Amino acid sequence: MKRKLHIVFIAVMVTVMSVLAGCNTEAGKGNGPTEIEFWYSLGGELGKVLQEQVKQFNESQNEVKVKAVFQGDYYENHQKLLTSIAAKNAPDVSMIEVASVASFADNGVLENLKPYAEGKNGTDEQDFVKGLMGNSYYKGQWVAVPYNRSTPLLYVNKDMLKKAGLNPEGPKTWEELRQYAQKLTQKNGNQVTRWGFETPIDIWFYEGLVFQNGGRILSEDGKQPMFNQPDAVEPVKFWNELIYQDKTMKMPPGEKYNAWDVAKSDFINQKVAMIFTSTGDLRYLSDQAKFEVGTAFMPKQKTYGAPTGGANLVMLATSPKEEKEAAWKFIKWMTETEQTIQFSQKTGYMPVRQSAIDSEEMKAYYKENPNFKVAVDQLQYAQPRPVSPAYKELQETIMKEIQRSIVNNQDPQKALNDAAGKAKNVLNK
Repeated sequence: MKRKLHIVFIAVMVTVMSVLAGCNTEAGKGNGPTEIEFWYSLGGELGKVLQEQVKQFNESQNEVKVKAVFQGDYYENHQKLLTSIAAKNAPDVSMIEVASVASFADNGVLENLKPYAEGKNGTDEQDFVKGLMGNSYYKGQWVAVPYNRSTPLLYVNKDMLKKAGLNPEGPKTWEELRQYAQKLTQKNGNQVTRWGFETPIDIWFYEGLVFQNGGRILSEDGKQPMFNQPDAVEPVKFWNELIYQDKTMKMPPGEKYNAWDVAKSDFINQKVAMIFTSTGDLRYLSDQAKFEVGTAFMPKQKTYGAPTGGANLVMLATSPKEEKEAAWKFIKWMTETEQTIQFSQKTGYMPVRQSAIDSEEMKAYYKENPNFKVAVDQLQYAQPRPVSPAYKELQETIMKEIQRSIVNNQDPQKALNDAAGKAKNVLNK
């Protein structure tokens, strides 16, 4: 009898321990961090800075664990995100280029962030830099938070400008840009050995020249093309003149960001004196160059002007509630004052909060590194990229027609009229 009771006791204890172990397992699972996936588009040194920030976030608390996954450049990430949404396996947070915000928001796949910002774990929406918020809203909803934000800048080799007897602060107008490029270009017979100016024939830089000339890309309601109007055609004529008439501007070969890489390489290797590229390239170019790098506003025509660019952080509406709460904590942390100061200083991207710009730390940094403040100062003349669901597709059409016009030295007006004809079909889908 005693033996039987002993066996029963052991069996009961084993059952109890198993139940307790199961409970402990469930409790551990429930108390563990919520895991979320974050897709990003910064490679190279910029990607390393971002990865370090994600690591800092993960180590700063035990409620959320972020898995950061590189998805290629902005174009590649856009396509992968579309595919993942269709397949119902989208990430919880993604970086998306600002011109893509309206496209995704129009399809209802971006979470409205207003309730999170106003909740117990909220943030001050008004503290985000006003000039960077134009591509953060869609139909009255706040759907994207500025993160790695930029404007195009004119980069100059100050040593070359000084040697040529030019103002090392760089040209201030289109006409001065032409004159500087003429003086800085060097030739050996008919062979150019050093270009005065170089820029990728890219939609972003074209937008800047259109804004400087008082033009528009689309009508205010986003329904009609405006880029074939005289103010928006003149920038392409200007580029054509620099390339074919003056022979002082190089159009770097390559598709999309490959062309940007060529321009930056030429600048570092002193094959060109001046280039257009993003403020996000500032740290890299400053570190790589063996000469004094200067930055300046994009030269004006009727006025100064530049598009804002870079990427915002978005939360996918397809995520479960718990993951959304975790995603918001991550987005909020990544864009808080301390983190945006750190990110800006390590990359050249602009701080996204006014409190960061106004901080004593950034004021001291700008005093020591004035190049880093140029993009912030240029924001007073900046405009958002067109807020239209169709613009992500439409920009490809515009860019291809402009490139075709320049490569073949054809009439810019005809090229942009052709693009406008195609645009009407896209805008009226």
